[in-house]
Amino acid sequence: MRPVRTAVAGVVLGVLGLAGCGQSGDAAAPAASSAASAAAPAASTAGSASAAFPVTVQAGNGAVTLDRRPEHIVSLSPTATEILYAVGAGGQVAAVDDQSDYPPEAPKTSLSGFKPNLEAIVAAKPDLVVLANDLEGVVAGLRKVGVPVLLEPAATKLDDTYDQIRDLGAATGNAAKADQVADGVKQDIDRLVAAAPKGKALTYYHELDTTPYAATSSTFIGQIYGLFGLKNIADQAPDAAGGYPKLSAEYVVMADPDLIFLADTKCCGQNAAALAKRPGWSGLSAIKTGHVVTLDDDVASRWGPRIVDLAEAVSQAVQKAAG
Repeated sequence: MRPVRTAVAGVVLGVLGLAGCGQSGDAAAPAASSAASAAAPAASTAGSASAAFPVTVQAGNGAVTLDRRPEHIVSLSPTATEILYAVGAGGQVAAVDDQSDYPPEAPKTSLSGFKPNLEAIVAAKPDLVVLANDLEGVVAGLRKVGVPVLLEPAATKLDDTYDQIRDLGAATGNAAKADQVADGVKQDIDRLVAAAPKGKALTYYHELDTTPYAATSSTFIGQIYGLFGLKNIADQAPDAAGGYPKLSAEYVVMADPDLIFLADTKCCGQNAAALAKRPGWSGLSAIKTGHVVTLDDDVASRWGPRIVDLAEAVSQAVQKAAG
Protein backbone atom coordinates (compact mmCIF):
# COMPACT_ATOMS: atom_id res chain seq x y z
CA MET A 1 0.00 0.00 0.00
CA ARG A 2 1.03 3.59 -0.43
CA PRO A 3 2.57 5.40 2.55
CA VAL A 4 -0.56 7.56 2.81
CA ARG A 5 -2.43 4.56 4.14
CA THR A 6 -0.41 4.70 7.38
CA ALA A 7 0.45 8.37 7.75
CA VAL A 8 -2.60 10.36 6.74
CA ALA A 9 -2.83 12.39 9.93
CA GLY A 10 0.78 13.53 9.60
CA VAL A 11 2.39 14.68 6.38
CA VAL A 12 -0.47 13.38 4.27
CA LEU A 13 -0.26 15.50 1.18
CA GLY A 14 3.49 15.22 1.11
CA VAL A 15 3.23 11.47 1.37
CA LEU A 16 0.68 11.49 -1.41
CA GLY A 17 3.41 12.95 -3.58
CA LEU A 18 5.62 9.97 -2.81
CA ALA A 19 2.81 7.56 -3.57
CA GLY A 20 2.65 5.26 -6.55
CA CYS A 21 0.37 2.30 -7.27
CA GLY A 22 0.25 2.22 -11.04
CA GLN A 23 -2.62 3.06 -13.32
CA SER A 24 -6.17 2.02 -12.61
CA GLY A 25 -7.64 0.02 -15.43
CA ASP A 26 -11.13 0.87 -14.22
CA ALA A 27 -10.68 4.63 -14.43
CA ALA A 28 -12.67 6.49 -17.04
CA ALA A 29 -10.46 7.13 -20.05
CA PRO A 30 -9.83 10.88 -20.30
CA ALA A 31 -10.19 12.61 -23.62
CA ALA A 32 -7.04 13.75 -25.40
CA SER A 33 -6.01 17.24 -24.34
CA SER A 34 -3.53 19.90 -25.32
CA ALA A 35 -1.93 19.56 -21.89
CA ALA A 36 -1.37 15.86 -22.45
CA SER A 37 0.25 16.65 -25.77
CA ALA A 38 2.37 19.41 -24.28
CA ALA A 39 3.38 17.17 -21.41
CA ALA A 40 4.48 14.25 -23.56
CA PRO A 41 8.01 13.15 -22.55
CA ALA A 42 10.63 14.71 -24.75
CA ALA A 43 14.40 14.60 -24.79
CA SER A 44 16.09 17.93 -24.17
CA THR A 45 19.29 19.17 -25.75
CA ALA A 46 21.99 21.39 -24.30
CA GLY A 47 22.14 23.97 -27.08
CA SER A 48 21.01 27.45 -26.14
CA ALA A 49 19.59 26.13 -22.84
CA SER A 50 23.11 26.02 -21.40
CA ALA A 51 23.52 29.71 -22.13
CA ALA A 52 20.66 30.48 -19.73
CA PHE A 53 22.78 29.52 -16.72
CA PRO A 54 23.37 30.39 -13.97
CA VAL A 55 19.72 30.46 -12.93
CA THR A 56 18.09 31.00 -9.54
CA VAL A 57 14.90 29.17 -8.63
CA GLN A 58 12.69 30.02 -5.65
CA ALA A 59 11.89 26.62 -4.18
CA GLY A 60 10.53 25.38 -0.89
CA ASN A 61 14.05 25.48 0.54
CA GLY A 62 14.61 29.07 -0.55
CA ALA A 63 16.54 30.54 -3.45
CA VAL A 64 18.61 27.89 -5.21
CA THR A 65 21.20 28.93 -7.79
CA LEU A 66 22.39 26.48 -10.40
CA ASP A 67 25.63 27.45 -12.11
CA ARG A 68 25.23 25.02 -14.97
CA ARG A 69 22.64 22.87 -16.65
CA PRO A 70 22.18 19.67 -14.60
CA GLU A 71 22.82 16.47 -16.54
CA HIS A 72 22.57 13.87 -13.75
CA ILE A 73 19.32 14.60 -11.91
CA VAL A 74 17.99 12.41 -9.11
CA SER A 75 14.25 12.76 -8.43
CA LEU A 76 12.88 11.56 -5.11
CA SER A 77 9.34 12.70 -5.89
CA PRO A 78 6.98 10.91 -8.30
CA THR A 79 5.34 14.24 -9.14
CA ALA A 80 8.70 15.87 -9.86
CA THR A 81 9.63 12.90 -12.05
CA GLU A 82 6.47 13.39 -14.10
CA ILE A 83 7.14 17.11 -14.42
CA LEU A 84 10.79 16.63 -15.41
CA TYR A 85 9.80 14.37 -18.27
CA ALA A 86 6.90 16.60 -19.27
CA VAL A 87 9.13 19.67 -19.64
CA GLY A 88 11.68 17.80 -21.74
CA ALA A 89 14.29 17.05 -19.09
CA GLY A 90 13.90 13.27 -19.26
CA GLY A 91 17.32 12.84 -20.86
CA GLN A 92 18.87 14.61 -17.88
CA VAL A 93 17.33 12.28 -15.29
CA ALA A 94 19.79 9.67 -14.02
CA ALA A 95 17.76 8.05 -11.24
CA VAL A 96 14.30 8.26 -9.65
CA ASP A 97 12.86 6.93 -6.42
CA ASP A 98 11.11 3.62 -5.89
CA GLN A 99 7.64 5.19 -6.21
CA SER A 100 8.24 7.02 -9.51
CA ASP A 101 6.40 4.81 -11.98
CA TYR A 102 5.47 7.35 -14.63
CA PRO A 103 6.54 7.68 -17.33
CA PRO A 104 7.53 3.99 -17.65
CA GLU A 105 10.97 4.85 -19.02
CA ALA A 106 12.01 6.74 -15.89
CA PRO A 107 15.11 5.05 -14.37
CA LYS A 108 13.48 3.64 -11.25
CA THR A 109 15.79 2.63 -8.39
CA SER A 110 15.58 1.55 -4.77
CA LEU A 111 16.13 5.14 -3.59
CA SER A 112 13.37 6.34 -1.26
CA GLY A 113 11.86 9.78 -0.92
CA PHE A 114 9.92 8.64 2.14
CA LYS A 115 13.00 7.30 3.97
CA PRO A 116 15.89 9.04 2.20
CA ASN A 117 19.36 7.56 2.59
CA LEU A 118 21.89 10.37 2.15
CA GLU A 119 24.79 8.07 1.33
CA ALA A 120 22.81 6.23 -1.33
CA ILE A 121 21.65 9.48 -2.91
CA VAL A 122 25.18 10.90 -3.02
CA ALA A 123 26.47 7.62 -4.46
CA ALA A 124 24.26 8.26 -7.50
CA LYS A 125 26.49 11.30 -8.18
CA PRO A 126 23.66 13.81 -8.78
CA ASP A 127 24.25 17.36 -9.92
CA LEU A 128 20.67 18.15 -8.83
CA VAL A 129 18.28 16.41 -6.43
CA VAL A 130 14.56 17.16 -6.50
CA LEU A 131 12.28 16.09 -3.67
CA ALA A 132 8.87 16.84 -2.17
CA ASN A 133 9.65 16.37 1.53
CA ASP A 134 12.59 17.30 3.74
CA LEU A 135 12.69 14.09 5.77
CA GLU A 136 15.64 12.79 7.80
CA GLY A 137 17.39 16.16 7.33
CA VAL A 138 18.12 15.28 3.72
CA VAL A 139 18.12 18.87 2.39
CA ALA A 140 20.73 20.03 4.88
CA GLY A 141 22.74 16.85 4.31
CA LEU A 142 22.86 17.38 0.56
CA ARG A 143 23.81 21.02 0.99
CA LYS A 144 26.65 19.99 3.29
CA VAL A 145 28.21 17.80 0.60
CA GLY A 146 27.66 20.43 -2.08
CA VAL A 147 24.78 18.83 -4.00
CA PRO A 148 22.18 21.33 -5.29
CA VAL A 149 18.70 20.41 -4.10
CA LEU A 150 15.23 21.70 -4.95
CA LEU A 151 12.43 21.12 -2.46
CA GLU A 152 9.14 21.20 -4.36
CA PRO A 153 6.54 20.36 -1.68
CA ALA A 154 3.05 19.04 -2.21
CA ALA A 155 0.76 21.57 -3.84
CA THR A 156 -1.93 23.22 -1.75
CA LYS A 157 -3.49 25.08 -4.69
CA LEU A 158 -3.45 24.87 -8.47
CA ASP A 159 -1.02 27.74 -8.82
CA ASP A 160 1.56 25.61 -7.01
CA THR A 161 1.40 23.12 -9.86
CA TYR A 162 2.04 25.78 -12.46
CA ASP A 163 4.86 27.27 -10.38
CA GLN A 164 6.58 23.92 -9.92
CA ILE A 165 6.38 23.10 -13.61
CA ARG A 166 8.08 26.41 -14.34
CA ASP A 167 10.60 25.93 -11.51
CA LEU A 168 11.77 22.60 -12.87
CA GLY A 169 11.79 23.93 -16.41
CA ALA A 170 14.05 26.83 -15.43
CA ALA A 171 16.29 24.63 -13.28
CA THR A 172 16.89 22.20 -16.13
CA GLY A 173 17.23 24.64 -19.01
CA ASN A 174 13.78 23.86 -20.39
CA ALA A 175 11.92 27.04 -19.50
CA ALA A 176 10.12 27.44 -22.83
CA LYS A 177 8.73 23.89 -22.78
CA ALA A 178 7.73 24.34 -19.13
CA ASP A 179 5.74 27.45 -19.98
CA GLN A 180 3.99 25.51 -22.74
CA VAL A 181 3.10 22.66 -20.37
CA ALA A 182 1.90 24.93 -17.54
CA ASP A 183 -0.21 27.02 -19.90
CA GLY A 184 -1.65 23.88 -21.49
CA VAL A 185 -2.68 22.40 -18.16
CA LYS A 186 -4.39 25.62 -17.11
CA GLN A 187 -6.19 25.98 -20.44
CA ASP A 188 -7.46 22.40 -20.35
CA ILE A 189 -8.76 22.70 -16.80
CA ASP A 190 -10.45 26.01 -17.63
CA ARG A 191 -12.06 24.35 -20.67
CA LEU A 192 -13.36 21.41 -18.64
CA VAL A 193 -14.77 23.68 -15.95
CA ALA A 194 -16.45 25.96 -18.51
CA ALA A 195 -18.14 22.97 -20.15
CA ALA A 196 -19.43 21.45 -16.91
CA PRO A 197 -23.16 21.69 -16.06
CA LYS A 198 -24.00 24.61 -13.81
CA GLY A 199 -26.57 25.18 -11.10
CA LYS A 200 -26.85 21.72 -9.56
CA ALA A 201 -25.05 21.44 -6.20
CA LEU A 202 -24.04 17.80 -6.20
CA THR A 203 -22.39 16.34 -3.11
CA TYR A 204 -19.39 14.02 -3.23
CA TYR A 205 -17.07 11.82 -1.19
CA HIS A 206 -13.42 11.32 -2.17
CA GLU A 207 -11.96 8.20 -0.56
CA LEU A 208 -8.22 7.94 0.05
CA ASP A 209 -8.33 4.48 1.59
CA THR A 210 -10.65 1.98 3.21
CA THR A 211 -10.16 3.36 6.75
CA PRO A 212 -11.83 5.53 5.41
CA TYR A 213 -9.81 8.71 5.14
CA ALA A 214 -11.16 11.51 2.97
CA ALA A 215 -9.99 14.88 1.62
CA THR A 216 -11.76 18.16 2.41
CA SER A 217 -12.23 21.20 0.20
CA SER A 218 -9.22 22.86 1.83
CA THR A 219 -6.83 20.42 0.13
CA PHE A 220 -5.38 20.50 -3.35
CA ILE A 221 -7.58 17.53 -4.27
CA GLY A 222 -10.64 19.28 -2.89
CA GLN A 223 -9.89 22.38 -4.90
CA ILE A 224 -10.16 20.39 -8.13
CA TYR A 225 -13.65 19.23 -7.18
CA GLY A 226 -14.61 22.71 -6.04
CA LEU A 227 -13.96 24.07 -9.52
CA PHE A 228 -16.91 21.99 -10.71
CA GLY A 229 -19.25 23.28 -8.00
CA LEU A 230 -19.29 20.04 -6.02
CA LYS A 231 -19.98 20.06 -2.26
CA ASN A 232 -17.68 17.93 -0.13
CA ILE A 233 -19.32 15.84 2.60
CA ALA A 234 -16.00 15.68 4.49
CA ASP A 235 -16.02 19.42 5.13
CA GLN A 236 -18.40 18.91 8.07
CA ALA A 237 -16.28 16.20 9.69
CA PRO A 238 -15.55 16.98 13.37
CA ASP A 239 -11.79 16.43 13.05
CA ALA A 240 -10.41 17.58 9.71
CA ALA A 241 -6.86 16.34 10.52
CA GLY A 242 -5.19 18.94 8.36
CA GLY A 243 -7.72 18.48 5.60
CA TYR A 244 -7.72 14.68 5.69
CA PRO A 245 -10.31 13.52 8.23
CA LYS A 246 -10.89 9.93 9.21
CA LEU A 247 -14.59 9.35 8.64
CA SER A 248 -16.81 6.69 10.09
CA ALA A 249 -18.84 4.45 7.83
CA GLU A 250 -21.94 5.83 9.52
CA TYR A 251 -20.91 9.39 8.67
CA VAL A 252 -20.75 8.57 4.97
CA VAL A 253 -24.08 6.77 5.10
CA MET A 254 -25.75 9.73 6.81
CA ALA A 255 -24.28 12.19 4.28
CA ASP A 256 -25.38 9.96 1.36
CA PRO A 257 -23.27 11.70 -1.33
CA ASP A 258 -24.48 12.00 -4.91
CA LEU A 259 -21.04 11.01 -6.20
CA ILE A 260 -18.28 8.80 -4.80
CA PHE A 261 -14.72 9.01 -6.12
CA LEU A 262 -12.38 6.16 -5.21
CA ALA A 263 -8.64 6.82 -5.09
CA ASP A 264 -7.95 3.38 -3.60
CA THR A 265 -8.66 1.14 -6.57
CA LYS A 266 -5.16 -0.24 -7.24
CA CYS A 267 -3.88 -0.32 -3.69
CA CYS A 268 -7.03 -1.69 -2.09
CA GLY A 269 -9.17 -3.15 -4.89
CA GLN A 270 -12.09 -0.80 -4.29
CA ASN A 271 -15.00 -0.38 -6.71
CA ALA A 272 -18.77 -0.07 -6.55
CA ALA A 273 -19.24 -3.77 -5.82
CA ALA A 274 -16.77 -3.64 -2.94
CA LEU A 275 -18.49 -0.57 -1.48
CA ALA A 276 -21.89 -2.25 -1.63
CA LYS A 277 -20.58 -5.01 0.65
CA ARG A 278 -19.77 -2.55 3.42
CA PRO A 279 -22.39 -2.56 6.21
CA GLY A 280 -25.14 -0.08 5.37
CA TRP A 281 -23.54 1.17 2.15
CA SER A 282 -25.58 -0.76 -0.41
CA GLY A 283 -28.36 1.81 -0.10
CA LEU A 284 -26.16 4.82 -0.84
CA SER A 285 -27.51 6.95 -3.67
CA ALA A 286 -24.22 6.97 -5.57
CA ILE A 287 -24.11 3.17 -5.58
CA LYS A 288 -27.75 2.73 -6.59
CA THR A 289 -27.50 5.28 -9.41
CA GLY A 290 -24.13 4.10 -10.73
CA HIS A 291 -22.26 7.25 -9.75
CA VAL A 292 -19.20 5.61 -8.22
CA VAL A 293 -16.07 6.74 -10.05
CA THR A 294 -12.90 4.64 -9.91
CA LEU A 295 -9.84 6.84 -10.25
CA ASP A 296 -6.23 6.10 -11.08
CA ASP A 297 -4.63 6.12 -7.62
CA ASP A 298 -1.51 7.92 -8.85
CA VAL A 299 -3.28 10.57 -10.88
CA ALA A 300 -5.49 11.30 -7.88
CA SER A 301 -2.52 11.73 -5.54
CA ARG A 302 -0.03 13.75 -7.59
CA TRP A 303 -0.09 17.38 -8.61
CA GLY A 304 1.79 17.29 -11.91
CA PRO A 305 0.53 17.73 -15.48
CA ARG A 306 -1.80 14.72 -15.21
CA ILE A 307 -4.15 16.66 -12.95
CA VAL A 308 -5.94 17.30 -16.24
CA ASP A 309 -6.82 13.58 -16.26
CA LEU A 310 -8.33 13.92 -12.79
CA ALA A 311 -10.29 17.00 -13.86
CA GLU A 312 -11.49 15.08 -16.92
CA ALA A 313 -12.78 12.22 -14.73
CA VAL A 314 -14.58 14.69 -12.46
CA SER A 315 -16.05 16.52 -15.44
CA GLN A 316 -17.41 13.30 -16.94
CA ALA A 317 -18.90 12.25 -13.61
CA VAL A 318 -20.61 15.63 -13.13
CA GLN A 319 -22.07 15.57 -16.62
CA LYS A 320 -23.39 12.04 -16.11
CA ALA A 321 -24.91 12.83 -12.72
CA ALA A 322 -26.44 16.10 -13.87
CA GLY A 323 -27.85 14.58 -17.02
